[in-house]
Amino acid sequence: MKKFFKKPMMFLVAALFLVALTACGSGEEASSDSTESKDSDKKISINVAYGNQPGEPLDQQAKKWKELAEEKSGGKLELKLYPSSQLGSEKDVVEQAIMGNNVIIFTGYDFLMDYVPDAGIYTAPYLTESFDDLLYLTTTDWQKELVEKLKAEGIEIVNTNTVYGARHLMTTEPVTSIDDLKGMKIRVPNNQMYIKTFESLGATPTPMPLADLYTSLQQGLVDGAENPLPVLNGTKTQEVAKHLTLTEHTKIISPWIAGTSFVETIPADLYEILVETGIEAGEFGREVTEKEAEEVLAQFKEEGIEVHEVDLAPFKEAAKEVYTGFPNWSPNLYETVQELLANR
Repeated sequence: MKKFFKKPMMFLVAALFLVALTACGSGEEASSDSTESKDSDKKISINVAYGNQPGEPLDQQAKKWKELAEEKSGGKLELKLYPSSQLGSEKDVVEQAIMGNNVIIFTGYDFLMDYVPDAGIYTAPYLTESFDDLLYLTTTDWQKELVEKLKAEGIEIVNTNTVYGARHLMTTEPVTSIDDLKGMKIRVPNNQMYIKTFESLGATPTPMPLADLYTSLQQGLVDGAENPLPVLNGTKTQEVAKHLTLTEHTKIISPWIAGTSFVETIPADLYEILVETGIEAGEFGREVTEKEAEEVLAQFKEEGIEVHEVDLAPFKEAAKEVYTGFPNWSPNLYETVQELLANR
């Protein structure tokens, strides 16, 4: 398997996180009065929530993070994993985090648009050519500004190097061109980025929890879904939708976030371990994700799924309207991102 991961980039990400940690720890608010509450000998229990199913690459990454964090902290960090949206919907758990609950949640930059609109561009269609481009953006001053704005909303980004995968389309009827999407009901996450993306492609976006997808396909409530291949496999979408179209309409990196008020209760040395082990788990997760995407594609073909490779030019052209569909974005946001990438 081709190795796409670039170690120097991840070292830079790690360095930026550690600089941020040092800055957080040097403020006047961290006075001696809070020493007792930040005692490093105190065991910190953290609920880790995500919507993916057990066994999927993200679940494997979460398990690796738990293992590394608990080992390197000598048991002072305890990560309790809750896959399959056990703690509630993504929006609900993000709100729990902001309220200060002891939870870290895997979410999307598209969900964070509700708090800092510019964050959503990370999940816009056909934004970059590679995951490394996206990861580079997380090391820029532009990203630092996003992080500060999110902090002002009570949101702390704990990890930025999780590669979720390239999203493709699986449907009950073949999609061999953009015209075939017209009127198709496609399950999407419940946020404006995915809704606008599939509206631009001519489909009828239908928001619903991922857990409801299988039954909805069976009952004809939706005609298809989009997600990375391992996620489509994890939800057994191929059992009820026999056509896969390789649209790669979005490449996704996603953050793990916590509430700022909860993060401030974690001793600095333990939070440093949490961040470092999260980055290490992210490296592991990327390799698993890329490997499983290849394996799932081969599996789908063996199972008789019809795989359609299409001309992406019409999809990319139609999706351009998404970039003018968010009036609360900063002016020329798309151009800003492209300039950052051009000047790498």
